[in-house]
Amino acid sequence: MNDSGAVLGMKTDVIHEKGSGRINEDAVSLNGTLFGVFDGATSLTRAVYEDGKTGGYLASRLARDTFLKNDAPLAGLARMANNAIFDKMLEHGVNVTDKASLWSTSCAVVRIGEDHIEWVQTGDSLLLLIYDDGTYHIPVTDYDHDRETLSMWKNLAQSAGEKKIYEILKDKILETRVGMNVNYGVLNGEDAFERFLNTGKTEKRGIKHILLFTDGLFLPSDDPEREPDFDTFVDLFLEGGLKSLRDHVRGMELSDPDCKTFPRFKPHDDIAAVAISF
Repeated sequence: MNDSGAVLGMKTDVIHEKGSGRINEDAVSLNGTLFGVFDGATSLTRAVYEDGKTGGYLASRLARDTFLKNDAPLAGLARMANNAIFDKMLEHGVNVTDKASLWSTSCAVVRIGEDHIEWVQTGDSLLLLIYDDGTYHIPVTDYDHDRETLSMWKNLAQSAGEKKIYEILKDKILETRVGMNVNYGVLNGEDAFERFLNTGKTEKRGIKHILLFTDGLFLPSDDPEREPDFDTFVDLFLEGGLKSLRDHVRGMELSDPDCKTFPRFKPHDDIAAVAISF
C-alpha cells in the first residue's frame, strides 16, 4: 500500500506476509511518523496461549502495540515493550528463568522528524538507508546470530538422508537460543537486553528511502559464511520496490523446498517490511 505520511512528501509501502508456519509471528507498526517491524520467535517449548497464539506472536504484538500507543523516546519504548513481554509471560505462567521458554522478538523502529530520523534496533530485524545517489548504509552489522548454525545445516544438507536437519541440529539451535542477551539482543523480558539495544540519530537530508525489514526478506544464500548480498537487495528494491524483493525471495525459496541449497529453518519465513520514501 502507498500512503501519504505525516511528513510532507513522505510515502510508505508495506509488506506483511505469513510464511510456511501456521500464523504470522511478524508484526508491523505504522503510526504517523513512527514505523517499525518486529520478528517474534516461538519459545523452544512450543507452548501456545490465548487460542493457539505462540509466544513469538504475542511478543511481537506486545512490542508493536507499545510503540504504537506511546510517544516516549525510542529507547524508553523498547524498555516498556520488554517489560510488557515480561509481565505477560508471568501472567501466562511462563518459567522466566528458562531461556527455552521465553517469548522474544527482534525489532527495527524509526521515528521521522522534520530534519532527522531516530532509530532503535535489536536482533536481526534491520534498518537500511538508501541515499539520493543510490548508495546505501546499514547502521547495524552485527546481527547474524544464526550464521554458525546455518553453516552446519549446509554441511549436513547432502548427508542427512531422511532424518530432518532441524532435528539433528536441535541442540545447536537451543545453544543459540540460550545466547539471547548474552551474545545477541532481543526483547524477551530480560534486563540484559539493554546491552544489545542499538540506537542512533541521523540527518534526513540526502536520504531517499528508509527500509525496515525482518529476516524473512533477506535474500537466501547458498553460503551462510558469505556476507549477505545487500547490493542485489538494494538494486531489486530500486527497480521494483518491496514487491520485487518479496517476489525474488519467494522465487528462490520455491526453487529449494527442502531448504538444502539455501540453508534456512523453514521453507518460507514470515515477512514484515516497511519502505519510507521521500
